[in-house]
Amino acid sequence: MTRPQIGIVGGGLAGLSAAIACGDAGAQVTLFEARPRLGGATWSSERNGLWIDNGQHVFLRCCDHYIAFLRRLGVMDLVTLQDRLDIPVLMPGRGMARLRRGALPAPLHMTGSLLQYSHLSVFERLQIGRAAFALRELDLSDPKLDLQSFGGWLREHGQSEAAIERFWDLFTRATINLRPRDASLALAVKVFQTGLLTDPRAGEIGISKVPLSQLHAEPAERELEKLGGAVQTRAPVEAVECGPHGEASVRSRDRVYPFDAVIVATPHDAAAEILPDAAKVNREALRALGTSPIVNLHIVYDRVVMDEPFAAGVETPMQWIFDHTAAAGLKNGQCLTVSLSVADAYVGASRDALREEFEPALQQLFPAASHAQVVDFFATCERAATFRGAPGTASKRPKAETAVRSISLAGAWTDTGWPATMEGAVRSGNSAARAALISVGVRSGLPEAVAA
Repeated sequence: MTRPQIGIVGGGLAGLSAAIACGDAGAQVTLFEARPRLGGATWSSERNGLWIDNGQHVFLRCCDHYIAFLRRLGVMDLVTLQDRLDIPVLMPGRGMARLRRGALPAPLHMTGSLLQYSHLSVFERLQIGRAAFALRELDLSDPKLDLQSFGGWLREHGQSEAAIERFWDLFTRATINLRPRDASLALAVKVFQTGLLTDPRAGEIGISKVPLSQLHAEPAERELEKLGGAVQTRAPVEAVECGPHGEASVRSRDRVYPFDAVIVATPHDAAAEILPDAAKVNREALRALGTSPIVNLHIVYDRVVMDEPFAAGVETPMQWIFDHTAAAGLKNGQCLTVSLSVADAYVGASRDALREEFEPALQQLFPAASHAQVVDFFATCERAATFRGAPGTASKRPKAETAVRSISLAGAWTDTGWPATMEGAVRSGNSAARAALISVGVRSGLPEAVAA
């Protein structure tokens, strides 16, 4: 029996997860990636003998599709996952407070640490608890949630500016890549209900122990080769086309490749350019999704300055700080990665300007940094790291299926119900693979259906 031929355009997490799912179901997969590497927004490079990720990516225990993808690749031993949620939160002049899971059932499991959260007044802590219970009761299926900003909702529910800055913003920036005032309430409800308010273990944080290319791209390519698939890098796609009988093809610079089905797993702005009119995907809506940048600082010290595997900062330019020493391959000293979401103000900033602002900020949070020598300091930037999850976003995010049965869509920007996270990307890949496989008559071995 002839194997179905499925083409996948885009080699990020969405494309890789779709490719593995299609290959596992028996399809012959050809993956096209314009860049010289796979991995999309999760890639690594070598600098001065150290392996540096373009940015720090984490996952939560509730990211079940992403974790299943890691298990499928056989790389779960290359990540760490907390046994108990525990977030050190640093504030200049006030030291450290911790947000950690207790023994009570959800949503009371955070009560103990919240009551002791010294970065806010007792009244503000109690108000956070009240708002959390109200947030838990919101109906995610209500389309009105996406028309309101999370920040506006928080203010309506008695949250002070300090509470928004020192508590809610910690999670909103890291997951939606926007401040609460700019973020869709629907996406915020998804983040908090799924990660913090329903299952007490859901928010436990996972981090790669190796460079991200070794966690995603390289194992996925090996698995695709075992499945008989083909990977073409440096292979930009000019258009995805469909014939008079619904057949699909991929047109590159040198030739046209016919397939039984095609999955478009590029960034949303690129998808808007290469999809055929017959797919009836709203190109203007895709372009209107916009983007939000992330800048990551990489600081190499001659000694250890941070004792925690990661920490968050409030009332400081610092946001989330990670110990990247082991993953970088550094033998002496410490390599810190500072992740700056909603980083519009820092895009294009010079190394000297960034160092002038952030080196003193690090010293404020970590006194040992004042006595350490900075061996290296540089930045990486993803200008279009995520789509912009603002109010009104939901109506712009398309389903995996298009009007052409043989063409489906994958990407964290599709209608997964999640913000632009690694979990959203893998969920989208599974949804697109399912649609593509069904279109070619495969009914067994389908990836799990994804409900938005």
